[in-house]
Amino acid sequence: MPFLPPIDREAALPAALGATPAAVALLAGRRRTATALLALPAALALFFRDPERSADVAEVPVDEVRAPADGRVMYVGPVQPEVAVGLDPEVDWQQVSIFLSVFNVHINRAPYAGVVESVSYRPGNWHAAYRYESAFENERSDIVVSRSVAGQQRRYVVRQIVGLLARRVVTRIEAGDTLATGERIGLMKFGSRMDVFLPPEVELSVGQGARVVAGESVIARWK
Repeated sequence: MPFLPPIDREAALPAALGATPAAVALLAGRRRTATALLALPAALALFFRDPERSADVAEVPVDEVRAPADGRVMYVGPVQPEVAVGLDPEVDWQQVSIFLSVFNVHINRAPYAGVVESVSYRPGNWHAAYRYESAFENERSDIVVSRSVAGQQRRYVVRQIVGLLARRVVTRIEAGDTLATGERIGLMKFGSRMDVFLPPEVELSVGQGARVVAGESVIARWK
């Protein structure tokens, strides 16, 4: 039997709803149709798969910033003007934006260790996540994390953003929580994006168009 990854608990309701057509067909005596329709709840459950990653089993070097999500890097560079709304204006932020398709794992992870300073939820629209305006008009959560290393205060922001199909952000951390690099922090449902905002003293090490894996791919390093 092929190995099946763990499934997040958020899969329960969508999979149950997806199984309704199969149940109706079975009650109507159409077993073949019911068997075929079981592909829907199976696909919905697999969307919420939660595989183990290297950050779960190995210590991450103190300088490495890991990808917070699986997907494709859409943008790397200085923070885009409208996207910067809500960030500390005194910091010359850098931005890494990752697009998650419906085929990607949607479990989100902390890109860098630290203590959660704040979690801010903002309601909004549901533009397609690959569109520029999705970063500042869509529903989202901003998570501010800081860490002291050798007397240097390291602070970053990670933003969960819903997309056209993703209509709910699930954030499972709160202010005061201590995170490890690569630790699970939540998920987004059915296609979305994540933005990471890093200060200028961080050297970005990923390029636009790159495919990244949450908790494994190095996207930046603290100098």
